[in-house]
Amino acid sequence: MNTRPNRFWNISREGFDGFRSGLRDAVSGVEQTRSRMMEYDQLLVWAILSLALIGLVMVYSASITLADGPKYANYSSNHFLVRHLISLGIATFVGFWVFKIPVKAWDKLAPYLFAFTILLLIAVLIPGIGKGVNGARRWIPLGLMNFQPSELMKFAVIIFAASYTVQRQEHLQSFVKGFVPMGLAVALVGLLLMLEPDMGALMVIGIIAMGILFLGGINAKLFGGLTLVGILIVAAVITLSEFRRQRIFAFLDPWQAEHAARKGYQLVHSLMAFGRGEWFGVGLGGSVEKLHYLPEAHTDFILAVIGEELGFVGVCVVILLFYWIVRRAFLIGRTALQLDRSFAGLCAKGIAIWIGWQAFINMGVNLGLLPTKGLTLPLVSYGGSAILMNAVAFAVLLKIDYENRILMRGGKL
Repeated sequence: MNTRPNRFWNISREGFDGFRSGLRDAVSGVEQTRSRMMEYDQLLVWAILSLALIGLVMVYSASITLADGPKYANYSSNHFLVRHLISLGIATFVGFWVFKIPVKAWDKLAPYLFAFTILLLIAVLIPGIGKGVNGARRWIPLGLMNFQPSELMKFAVIIFAASYTVQRQEHLQSFVKGFVPMGLAVALVGLLLMLEPDMGALMVIGIIAMGILFLGGINAKLFGGLTLVGILIVAAVITLSEFRRQRIFAFLDPWQAEHAARKGYQLVHSLMAFGRGEWFGVGLGGSVEKLHYLPEAHTDFILAVIGEELGFVGVCVVILLFYWIVRRAFLIGRTALQLDRSFAGLCAKGIAIWIGWQAFINMGVNLGLLPTKGLTLPLVSYGGSAILMNAVAFAVLLKIDYENRILMRGGKL
């Protein structure tokens, strides 16, 4: 039996089908290729890891000489490096564990986590439970690290505000039903934070809550009025507090003799560190300001040490990494909203507001653009609970992105 005509017909039919498919793709401008979408955002992960690595190196550089002073005379030169490594290890482990939790579970846990964090804010004020440092009672000793409940509250308020906004979407145009319940919750948190005191954390938490409500669709006029009221409250708190009022005066003119040696001391030495760094810095480990001139060089003012040792270029690299993380977080949130995942989208954008706003305040304080506040630089500054909660937030962000990609492939959660 002759099979050559059939074989010829099969080859011809396959060629015709291939030609027709190619012509259709050429006309439509779409090439039918297999999706190459990653299961996670690799560039976002690398940006997070880069900031954590920069922070590890700079914490060691900024703290290596602290053991020479009387305050840390009993510590070794590697003390803060070892503790920071332990914090990073714990944060990484917890981050992997949090990544396994579905995003919808956080929606159910939101009110319980918020209430639990309020209890921690109350507990930290109780003598014998809370630990005071430099006149502020903000920490609860947990052995390996001193846990700061206000850091947990930054995360708790994100998921609570996101859940609240989704559940009360139809009431967001109303002052009584839409804003008052959330306003009372934030006011209670603010009262507890002012008793510590921790005004820096209050500003971050307030901006997170207001930002999520705004993105969730709260009435624009109501939002503007509440923003004005918030500004007036902050101004009143500063005016009624002699300590904070002196900080504002020192910020306005830190080079006056009465300010340079007192309230403006940190800012003056921070600016000197940036000036000494010039374009490319004096080299890693070559900072002079960290030699007991610049207070809290490994925490609140670590960016000044980066500016002195790595120069303008090093500071720009840090800023660009933060810009990329915040930008990607907003885009992940927008994608989630387009997929009708309102809670996940608002959570992602809330994380973007948290990291972006706190980084902006820290950089502004270091550069003399804002009055001095005790806020760390996320992922970079030394700190156990801050690093831990940053890892939790980024784990949730990556989980939102991971679930977005599953849905975009046509999968189900």
